[in-house]
Amino acid sequence: MRLAIVVPVLNEAATIEASLARLAPLRARGARLIVVDGGSDDDTAARAAPLADRLLAAPRGRASQMNAGAQTDEAAQADVLLFLHADTRLPEDADRIVARALADGAHCWGRFDVRLDADGARLRLVETLMNWRSRATGIATGDQAIFVTRAAFGWLHGFAPLPLMEDVDFSARAKRLTRPAALRERVLTSARRWQRHGLWRTVALMWWLRLSYFFGADPAALARRYRDAR
Repeated sequence: MRLAIVVPVLNEAATIEASLARLAPLRARGARLIVVDGGSDDDTAARAAPLADRLLAAPRGRASQMNAGAQTDEAAQADVLLFLHADTRLPEDADRIVARALADGAHCWGRFDVRLDADGARLRLVETLMNWRSRATGIATGDQAIFVTRAAFGWLHGFAPLPLMEDVDFSARAKRLTRPAALRERVLTSARRWQRHGLWRTVALMWWLRLSYFFGADPAALARRYRDAR
């Protein structure tokens, strides 16, 4: 299986080198690493360039950036695309895990379970609920490192050009093709959102955003609400 990892970034200079360096073993086994900058005003791009197979710029927004990465020559040569947030850490053998998950053809896409990178019983509860919700609904979020066969990504025409909820929209469309491979192997993702803005306040906000989107709220209005809350 040929894997391409697409990492959308914006102002990640403080951590991008460490994040990309951790992907070196996957690159050594043949994975291609594509970093897509959304207009950083720090030196994210300069720091990322030596550690990636391809660095490019795209209009700001995860959907736009991930679609741009998926259109590169590196992605075109891959069998599977994996979309990774800069603050999320894959298992060391993520390529092999994904290959096994898709090998029998029963799934054309999937995601990992998530673990937050801080201690505390409340954070353990939050991550458990996140994983349970995703497994029950078949909806994945970007924090869970969504992966998809390149063929299925083409059939779905990529991520919809939404300012928020592009991952939820993608999941809803993808599960019409197959249920996701809901992997129990975990990615490690940043807990800074919950720590900075308050755990239960953040949980309530995310549920409100998803329910509002489900009932037809304008994604642009939800994106403004999300930015205001941050």
